[in-house]
Amino acid sequence: MRLIIDAEELLKRYQDGERNFHGLELKGVDLERADLCEANLSQANLENANLSDAALVETNLENANLISAHLKRAGLDEANLTKANLMYANLRSANLTKAKLHGACLYLLGRSRFKFC
Repeated sequence: MRLIIDAEELLKRYQDGERNFHGLELKGVDLERADLCEANLSQANLENANLSDAALVETNLENANLISAHLKRAGLDEANLTKANLMYANLRSANLTKAKLHGACLYLLGRSRFKFC
């Protein structure tokens, strides 16, 4: 069973120094403009989560479920997105500089359609 917490609890724990949020259930959570740099969100369920303008630099999102996540303008510099499911995620203007995308599943809609799985 996955541990379910809300955005407020996650941010409080992060501010208190916790960084390991492996496998959390965060479906639909609103983390717009959140700072979660260097957090471990591997295998977390972030389906349809709002991470617009979030700072996710060097965050571990390996095997995370990011289906339909809102990642507009998110700072994903050097983030680990290995095998992450980013189907239908909104990555418009997201910074993916040096992000690890090996095995990530992407299916983006818009002017330039492409699919990697």
